[in-house]
Parts: sequence; structure tokens; C-alpha cells
Amino acid sequence: MTDSDRDATRRTRLAAERTWLAWWRSGIAAATAAVGVGGVVPSLVDGERTPYIVIGAGYAVLAAAVFLAAGWRRMQVERALARGEYEEVGAGPVLVMTAVALLLALGTFAVIVAQP
Repeated sequence: MTDSDRDATRRTRLAAERTWLAWWRSGIAAATAAVGVGGVVPSLVDGERTPYIVIGAGYAVLAAAVFLAAGWRRMQVERALARGEYEEVGAGPVLVMTAVALLLALGTFAVIVAQP
């Protein structure tokens, strides 16, 4: 393996690591939303608290899914790199997590607007 090949491999692995950390930041953001929407806001509102708690729980589930997906993706990428190949992210998981995040965002909006 030439120095150029080693540099390319190192850059690719570092890029994969940055991507993994980006997944983690997304998971932390979803976990923070769970605490805010499901834990803090219900103690501040005078109206119905249950919708906030339910949506907060949804954000917590999304956070857990992102953390699991981050670990799974990291393993896929490492295996592919070891083989000298590329592992594409499947459309299914991306679509599901995007749909869940969209539903939670719209649900949060609806609860906020509906709150007297």
C-alpha cells in the first residue's frame, strides 16, 4: 500500500467517524427535545399535559433509534472499508426516520397551536 493509499484510507475513516458523530449529535438533539417537550413543558402549561408527554416520548424513541442506527451504520461502514467497498445507506431506514421526525415536528406544532 502506498502512502497515497494510506492517506486516502485514513481520510475515509475520519470522514466516517465525523458522520457517526453527526448521527450522535442528531440523537442528542432528539433526546433534548424529549426532555424539553415531554418533561419541562408539561410542568409549565396550564392546559392538558398529556399531548406534550406523548410527543416527548416520541422524541425519546426517535433518539434511541438514531443512536442504534448510528452504531449499526458505523459497523456497516467499517466492514465495507475493510473490504475496500462502499456500503450505501438503505432508503428504508432513512425514509422511516425522516417520516417519524416529520410527524413529531408536525405533532409538536399542532399541540402548541391547539393549546389555549
